[in-house]
Amino acid sequence: MRFDMHCHTRKGSLDSKIDIQDYVRILKQKGFQGMLVTDHNSYNGYRNWVKLRREKKIRTDFVVLKGVEYDTLDAGHILVIMPKGIHLRILEVRGLPVHMLIRIVHQYGGILGPAHPYGTKFMSAMCSKKMEKDQTLAEEFDFIEAFNTCELPESNKKAREMTQRYRKPGLGGSDAHREAYVGTAYTDIAYPVKNNDDLIYAIKNGYVVGCGGQEREPKEKNVILRMVPLGDVWRVYNRGVALLRSHTRRMNLEKIFLLNMLKEREKKNIEMKTKEEQSS
Repeated sequence: MRFDMHCHTRKGSLDSKIDIQDYVRILKQKGFQGMLVTDHNSYNGYRNWVKLRREKKIRTDFVVLKGVEYDTLDAGHILVIMPKGIHLRILEVRGLPVHMLIRIVHQYGGILGPAHPYGTKFMSAMCSKKMEKDQTLAEEFDFIEAFNTCELPESNKKAREMTQRYRKPGLGGSDAHREAYVGTAYTDIAYPVKNNDDLIYAIKNGYVVGCGGQEREPKEKNVILRMVPLGDVWRVYNRGVALLRSHTRRMNLEKIFLLNMLKEREKKNIEMKTKEEQSS
């Protein structure tokens, strides 16, 4: 099956101009069988697809899966895929440190990996100070985006080398925000993927058999963009927004902690009850 594993929709990402129905139409025309919706810190694009299918009674064998491109506090953008039926509000509140994001995602059976790991410095994990100080964190990723249409060949080459160095599967995604770039990158999976659980299983068990695509032509930056230190601007913006959302993020973390505590208590009660039954 051929998937585009990095897709931004108009309803979920402020910088995207593509309706999800158009995304599906174009990908089907190009011979794709599915897509992973990875809007910025939001599942609204995927929710829009679910709503459209219900209201318009859309029937299609094209597979639309739920993901998110999460803005961490200290390691750029991370692609996250959670199991079917798992809905964590915290994944729509940007600003978690990468080590905490990894722990939460894995605790709930999800998988994650860096988007464009060697791309623009302030958006890419392997260019961050956090990953430079502790590159063992990369070992905890479940996959790596080895091809991104938006990136230069040198960036994608480093990402492919990273998959070999850490022995991780490499995924390909268009990262499209405009119709012209939809389906310009692909991931081939030799497994019948129908939902998020299937996708997680396929990635973790070696069924990703290839990825690639075509990089965009690099554009000449205008004079203003060459003069503005975008990295510093983005860093201030990212930390500022993360600070504004800190209360919401803390409340969601407390909820996760409480749920985990209750699960552990229930598990212990079941174990004690089992022992009592066996001894009686």
